[in-house]
Amino acid sequence: MARAPLLQLTDISLTFGGDPVFEDLSLVVQTGDRLALVGRNGSGKSTLMKVMAGLVEPDSGAVIAGPGVSVGYMEQEPDLSGFETLGDFAAHGLDPGEMYKVERAGEGLKFDPARPVATASGGERRRAALARLMAEEPELMLLDEPTNHLDIEAIAWLEAELKSTRTAFVIISHDRAFLRNLTRATLWIDRGAVRRQEIGFEGFEAWRDQIWEEEDMQRHKLNRKIKAEARWAVEGISARRKRNQGRVRALQDLRAERSAQITRQGTAAMALEAGPKSGRKVIEATGVAKKFGDKQILRDFSITVQRGDRIALVGPNGVGKTTLLNMMIGKEQPDTGEIKLGTNLELALFDQARAQLDGNMTLWESLTGDPDMRVSGKADQVLVRGQPKHVVGYLKEFLFDEAQARAPVRSLSGGEKARLLLAKIMARSSNLLVLDEPTNDLDVETLDLMQELLSTYDGTVLLVSHDRDFLDRVAATTIAMEGDGRATVYAGGWSDYLAQRGQDDFSDSVVKSKPGKAEPKAEKKQSASGLSFTEKHRLEALPGEIERLEAEIGKLEELLSDAELFTREPVKFQKATDALVQRHEKLQNAEEEWMALEEKAQG
Repeated sequence: MARAPLLQLTDISLTFGGDPVFEDLSLVVQTGDRLALVGRNGSGKSTLMKVMAGLVEPDSGAVIAGPGVSVGYMEQEPDLSGFETLGDFAAHGLDPGEMYKVERAGEGLKFDPARPVATASGGERRRAALARLMAEEPELMLLDEPTNHLDIEAIAWLEAELKSTRTAFVIISHDRAFLRNLTRATLWIDRGAVRRQEIGFEGFEAWRDQIWEEEDMQRHKLNRKIKAEARWAVEGISARRKRNQGRVRALQDLRAERSAQITRQGTAAMALEAGPKSGRKVIEATGVAKKFGDKQILRDFSITVQRGDRIALVGPNGVGKTTLLNMMIGKEQPDTGEIKLGTNLELALFDQARAQLDGNMTLWESLTGDPDMRVSGKADQVLVRGQPKHVVGYLKEFLFDEAQARAPVRSLSGGEKARLLLAKIMARSSNLLVLDEPTNDLDVETLDLMQELLSTYDGTVLLVSHDRDFLDRVAATTIAMEGDGRATVYAGGWSDYLAQRGQDDFSDSVVKSKPGKAEPKAEKKQSASGLSFTEKHRLEALPGEIERLEAEIGKLEELLSDAELFTREPVKFQKATDALVQRHEKLQNAEEEWMALEEKAQG
């Protein structure tokens, strides 16, 4: 006998003072569903989730939960008023004997249940809301951007929890890797309608592109038909005869059909323009150390950043990534060591806290009030990469409509705030771009465009992110901050970093030591082969690393075999040449290391 759905939405319609958000929308969530809820920023994903949670009442239609089904919802901005500590909020509604669930989730998600609500950051509040939802164990979990403000270690913990749960869930997330690893079906909101496909996020983009391609084909056919019929109506004398009025009415119907079609939202017209070239050496850090009280942030760290480098900083929350970033750009001084900045640097900064945005300003004021964008004597224009542009026209390039221009910044969604900050940054030329958690709240299409822009940007990029997919697509070098002041430089992005460490998960690389306790020294146990545990693990990992390097060398050699590459794309040619030299050197080192370990194992 088939079980009743956990949740059913039937003919839902909802309007917020203008065009409908949804119209005649229906969907069903079944037991065991693992759904990705995707769509453009502003398409109504969070609103639909609130309808599903019973927090927003639709104008018409029905929302019906199955008999006895509990639905848990984790929102982006939880209300903790009335609670003294984060633990009080997270444990609300639980029996006293179930407090261990909150403590366990708190450990995995890294928040302190004893933290007073009054002093908790936005990220800590979100983590407490997530812990509360995990502890409640409802039959259906609704998760709105659960990975925002989580570091990679906490994301890995949450992934493992959701993989092992029997609870059905619906997830909104910008984190491709998170969605790929967890979802089995996709709900896609597009222009007020919801489509469902029984594929996880892994197959979503191919499915979406196929639908859009079919739409474009149908629109093209319709336009051709209208054009042909319109020519007949104008040129054919018989069109005015009574017996042909039906054909004229059919033409009117075709035009009405085209008018009724809702045009897809385009992508933001983002552009990055590198300013005058910086010096070849952008940043040189030598023997840098930094402490805050008893906490060692960095010790004896050195790096040279060359023009055009793409460098990512990764590590757990609180380990000091933003501190290192600020030292590298001269905003903060090291305790010891030296950091030299190169010549002719023009910095553009995307900060994690969105501190450059004043919530009480309107979008108009936020742009025209920026000294770098102000056009003398023109209150309705902004300076965009040296050229004056009407403020509304520029906002439209970043997918804001005219009505939003006079709205306060605080009324924007997280994704809209991120787009507004990008609009401010991209209005000026730069040659050093600093991005501190830029991916939070951005939709997949905007992330794709940002990745494309970064790949062609002629300047240098410093990046802090917990988005593994974004790191893999953008970073050419990774600085892993692993606690106790250790920071190690690796070639490549996130997956390259894991491969070089011979690990499957970031959490394996983080030393888990309780505050106030001495860190235990790792014991190098000797196996019967004469290798320590670490050496044995390394010996097993090296063949895969050698194979990967050989494959990369093959791809680079194939690219450089193009005789016209140097003439056509000299920058790309130089980068590929440098990468090839680097890969050959790494391959030689890896082969020598393998031979030495193999001899030791046999000896």
